[in-house]
Amino acid sequence: MATLITSMLGTVVKNGLTKPATRAYPYVKREPFEHARGQLVVTGENCIFCSLCARRCPTNALEVDRAGRIFRFHPLRCIVCGACVEACNKGSLRMDPHHRGALVKPADGSDIVVEI
Repeated sequence: MATLITSMLGTVVKNGLTKPATRAYPYVKREPFEHARGQLVVTGENCIFCSLCARRCPTNALEVDRAGRIFRFHPLRCIVCGACVEACNKGSLRMDPHHRGALVKPADGSDIVVEI
């Protein structure tokens, strides 16, 4: 029993005298890892509204209205899988390695939608 208490006290003293093992987030932000998929960036500059990206999206986070030439992105549905980026042959979609902040659905229950 005395050995156990001595061991525990040693651990307490050691932890009290060393730096914490955790990061100082949010004061110090970590750089993303190589090939990290942080968030989808929609430029829409070269978009021809072919809807290949919307068909490849497993969560229906993308909607393309070819007749109205409207591109809608629902960020709360996106699982950041990158399937849409692979499908887009015009380079209108890309993955940014920096993670976005948390998104919260509005109180009225409507979706957050980005239109281009």
